[in-house]
Amino acid sequence: MSNLLQQVTLSTPFFILIFVGYAAMRFCRWPKSMSESLSRFVFNMAIPAMLFHLLSDFSKLPAVDSRLLIAYFGGCFIVFGLARLVAWKVFKLSGAAQSIFGLGGIFSNNVMIGVPIAKLMLGDAALPSVVLVLAFNSLTLWTLVTLSIEWSIHGSFSIKGLGQTVANILINPIIVAIVLGTALGVSGLKMPSAVAATLGMLSQTAGPMALITLGLGLAEYGVGKDLRQSIVIALFKLVAHPLAVLGIACLLGLPKMETQVVTLLASISTAVNVYLMARTFQTMEAPMAGGLVLSTALSALSTPLILALLN
Repeated sequence: MSNLLQQVTLSTPFFILIFVGYAAMRFCRWPKSMSESLSRFVFNMAIPAMLFHLLSDFSKLPAVDSRLLIAYFGGCFIVFGLARLVAWKVFKLSGAAQSIFGLGGIFSNNVMIGVPIAKLMLGDAALPSVVLVLAFNSLTLWTLVTLSIEWSIHGSFSIKGLGQTVANILINPIIVAIVLGTALGVSGLKMPSAVAATLGMLSQTAGPMALITLGLGLAEYGVGKDLRQSIVIALFKLVAHPLAVLGIACLLGLPKMETQVVTLLASISTAVNVYLMARTFQTMEAPMAGGLVLSTALSALSTPLILALLN
């Protein structure tokens, strides 16, 4: 019980910052343009700067057991398949809707929430493992759902569609920062002190600004219709996903830190990217918005609980 209280206490500032953003939009009537602008700053500048700054000292980072990728993405594939099955058999959804439903159960908000909370709860030693997952997360999961949707719509895979997905991922600022930062770290070259200091200052804004931005976004969505589907999506994300990842990590015999990191990342709430994909394909918008809100609210308890059990 003391471990749980400790983890809840550690995560309290995290959720206060989310509420600050929520209150600014809901009660202070901040315009939606503020949310869009701040989100653009966080995704395109603050978090890439933080990752680049961290990885520029790659040689100083502790070694990571790369089998954590098997644990994390193995759990993703298992839960995605189970969620699609439930979407098909229980909710009678179309193929594209099944794919979005399944993605909602596995695509964690690791950039906006995973990085700050891992740093807060597990310390800097956890960040190399987090970065390794981030480096493959978008490419793996976007490719998975793109293939799934294209197959359900066309009955075959489109090379053009897959190529466009890969191209979009490779120009993503997060991926570019990871690649360039790692290259600089491996090379052994050092940045000028003024540049390093500037990146360090910008990096410090990433966590707080990301959390406030998330709160602004949550105020826009709310829990809409099709609440049953939203609840099931949240359960897949907060219960099935971390359990599947933890089970594979235990079978592989991963070290404690890697096990904690992948389980923590799997326990994070659904990413807003899934809602944006739902809007792109014009399916599951309301259930996915509801799943996003519910999973974010419930993770305030579930994520600290999982970490307390792991400890």
